[in-house]
Parts: sequence; C-alpha cells; structure tokens
Amino acid sequence: MRYPEGGGLTAERRAFREGIRLKAGERFAAGEKTAVIAKDLRVSVRSVERWRRAWRESGMEALRSAGPANSPTVTDSQFAVLEDELGKGPSAHGFEDERWTLARVQTVIRRRLRVSLSVATVWRLLKRHGWSWQAPARRALERDEHAVELWKKEVWPRVKASRRPMVAGSSSRTRPGSP
Repeated sequence: MRYPEGGGLTAERRAFREGIRLKAGERFAAGEKTAVIAKDLRVSVRSVERWRRAWRESGMEALRSAGPANSPTVTDSQFAVLEDELGKGPSAHGFEDERWTLARVQTVIRRRLRVSLSVATVWRLLKRHGWSWQAPARRALERDEHAVELWKKEVWPRVKASRRPMVAGSSSRTRPGSP
C-alpha cells in the first residue's frame, strides 16, 4: 500500500480503523469470543487478540488512535542545525569533494542530529524545506569548444556510418547469396 506524501495513513483511514477497534472493545465487554469478533469485523484473529490485551490493560482508551505513526523526526530547530552544517560544505564533514548527495546528507543527519533516516526520507525532508537537486551552472573549464565542433564535423560522421554496406542476401552460410 502506498501512503500519501509525508507517510502514514490519512485521517479518514485512521478514524475508520479506530472505529473497528472500538466496536471490538464493545464486544469484549459483552464477553464475545475472539474468533467471532475477528470474523464479523473482517480482521485477523491476531489483531483482535492484540486489541483485547490492550483493552484488558487500559480499557477503551487503549483502542483509540494515537495519531500518525511517523510524525516528522527532525524538528524545525534540528533542521536549522542541519542547514548550518550543510552550509559548511561536504569537506568540513570529511568528504573528498564538494558535492552534497542524499547519502552524505543522511550521514550528517545521523552524526550531528543522532537521527536515522532513509535516503527517501532525507529527500522528502529537504524538499519540504525548499531544497532542490542542483546541476552544474556552467560547463567544465577544461572544455574546448573548437575541438568539440571539429569532432562533430569530422569524426562523428565516420563513427555514425555503418561498418558494412547493406546488401541483399542471407546471413546463413548454407543459402545462396550469403557473404
């Protein structure tokens, strides 16, 4: 099942699932058997057993929704710290060149903020705060435009041309007309 951006279930889906659990709680209080409740509510016996255990320990309140399962794990103040770290550049964090990759940002988050995020979550976090992927703004300094144009005019047509002229015939050595 794919979840919407930001992960987790929608509020409607959470409310629906909570309703199922609360119905099960009412039936626990009535003394109904686990298997009957599971069949009627169209859920697994294992789920009903887990709900019954929670209901026994904490009552109906234990069956209510606790909200989204994965609220943002990086607070705004933590993200401000991350931005400061990213501003120092990759070499300040021990990377050999000046390129920020998602894996490198993930490493900085783990080291500096002590939070473990997947690469996909790092991308969503950066995107949510207005960051985007970057491409080089200019061509390489070493690029020789004259040599590139010369190659396009003289070498490319030869490379592009087929190696053998097309002739009618067969590729089979046993048929007439084969090369």
